[in-house]
Amino acid sequence: MIYELLHPIVTPLATFIWRPEVVGRENMPMEGPVVLASNHRSFTDSLVIPLTSPRQVAFLAKSEYFTGTGVKGWISREWFEGVGSIPVDRNDTRAAQQSLDLALEHLRAGGAFGIYPEGTRSRDGRLYRGRTGVAWLALEAGCPIVPVGLQGTQDIQPVGSRFPRRAKVRVEFGAPIPVAGRFEGVPQGRARRELTDEVMEAILAMSGQEWAGEYNQRPPDTAA
Repeated sequence: MIYELLHPIVTPLATFIWRPEVVGRENMPMEGPVVLASNHRSFTDSLVIPLTSPRQVAFLAKSEYFTGTGVKGWISREWFEGVGSIPVDRNDTRAAQQSLDLALEHLRAGGAFGIYPEGTRSRDGRLYRGRTGVAWLALEAGCPIVPVGLQGTQDIQPVGSRFPRRAKVRVEFGAPIPVAGRFEGVPQGRARRELTDEVMEAILAMSGQEWAGEYNQRPPDTAA
């Protein structure tokens, strides 16, 4: 598998170059399904988390990451396919739900799955309100959620820059948030909202961001 070939090479190299501070690796369950829910500052987040996680993590990834051209496009496509990422066309709501269904299959097979509850990356540095897909996945799979707080990833390759830069990066894996048995008798919509808000509070405590208190919206014709 591509992941098994690249990970032992790419991880030490990336660690040597960027020297990320990683906290809470012990919080990651090493077996069974788990959802990782992270803030989203940069497209590099979906590289940083798999590189620093003690186990393989798959992500939903925008379809553009699988269709790029040239060397950069090839590297992006090979990496995201290698870690088991699932492409999603965010302009098609049916495709988005289908991707969540595929993510649920991954969890039910015992995998670790990463998701950004904000939906798209933050452009102003604030943390936005979480969308409830993260809770839907965890509740359907009956698995815990590990909140993840990222700092500094937005400086690795700022908007407009062609090449990655060295930046001070911090990755914190928070304590798992249990799901099983907690919401029996609670209406589904309310359970998803309460669980999502709990996840965002945990992310906020680790990320050091300002709370936006509203949903993040992707500007028209702008790739996240």
